[in-house]
Amino acid sequence: MTAWTPDELTRIGRAEELQVASRRTDGTLRPFVTIWVVRVGDDICVRSAYGPGNPWFVRAQASGTGRIRAGGVERDVAFVTLNARADAADADAHAAIDAAYHAKYDRYGPTIVNTVVGPLVTATTLRLIPTD
Repeated sequence: MTAWTPDELTRIGRAEELQVASRRTDGTLRPFVTIWVVRVGDDICVRSAYGPGNPWFVRAQASGTGRIRAGGVERDVAFVTLNARADAADADAHAAIDAAYHAKYDRYGPTIVNTVVGPLVTATTLRLIPTD
């Protein structure tokens, strides 16, 4: 696995939306799905709006890998679950992700933003780690 470049972090972090496609067992990509994305430090994170049963999230967790497009960046990635543990470091990470979603998307109103913030969505948080 590799790291995001500073330019990629900036471009993806500024993108309004991200397109994500998970890999099938034969290695081909599923169709891209458009979702919200945030940058937190050197991490790119996404969450499943409306819970863990959202089809794109189920497929991403099952495959573990896929491809993303945002801000002119296209990369193969691993989907790494950021668990909702009870330790302080994890709580700080989720608080920072919540703050990033609020800063970027609050203009859409609480009904929509609340689908990707708070303790009920921490289990649907994925870090996107570049693999190519």
